[in-house]
Amino acid sequence: MRHIWVLNGKTLKYYALATVAALFAASFLYASQAYIPAFSTDEGPRAFHRAEIDEKKAALTFNISWGDKRALPILEILADHKVEEATFFVSASWAERHPDILEKINEAGYTIGNHGYQYEHYTEWEESEMMRDLNESHRKLKEVGGIEPVYFRPPHGDFDERVLQAVDRFGYSTIHWSVGGSDWKNPGVETIVKDITENTEPGDVILLHASDSAKQTHKALPVILNDLSEKGYQLVSLEELITDGEAKTQEIK
Repeated sequence: MRHIWVLNGKTLKYYALATVAALFAASFLYASQAYIPAFSTDEGPRAFHRAEIDEKKAALTFNISWGDKRALPILEILADHKVEEATFFVSASWAERHPDILEKINEAGYTIGNHGYQYEHYTEWEESEMMRDLNESHRKLKEVGGIEPVYFRPPHGDFDERVLQAVDRFGYSTIHWSVGGSDWKNPGVETIVKDITENTEPGDVILLHASDSAKQTHKALPVILNDLSEKGYQLVSLEELITDGEAKTQEIK
């Protein structure tokens, strides 16, 4: 069972200040890196799922863990549609193999999040294994692209309370999603478009894939972007969505 909480901006700022000192004290555990504090509460670590807002804002996110054929066309589509805000969660082992694509994502001004090093289920690992993978992925992304991500999306989107606690202790904020995520199954362009456009609501985090296994996403993306634009949606950064959002707790089974 997964527990996901959405935090509002004021809450995030409050807990960010409250946790800085504690994270500084623990920083010797990862002395070779500079980590950004995660947001924790008295009830435990929380993952961002969606924001409760009225404005037609949504965050567009992509996962990449394999291949070099789909990411560049997706970047071109985003540029053609003048999409300035998107987040790419990249596997660090993928980034090692394709530093040129990582550089293009970074140069385009998009946020880069950590998607782990080994593409394995964190829920099946001991905490020491999670920490090792987090440390290795963070180090590699900094080494390959000069990037120090602050957001983490577990491989396969698979997490439980143990994973959230480990990610929080490491210093990341865990990001889930509320719309999409099935495009990697290649269900058909029309189905992908329908899945996003008919279900997106204000505050949603949209998930698509830019790995080579997602063979139809680049065809669906222009239609999705046009539809959202026609409906008056603005694609914003995760940071803006988190800041604008109101606290909400939702249990996902």
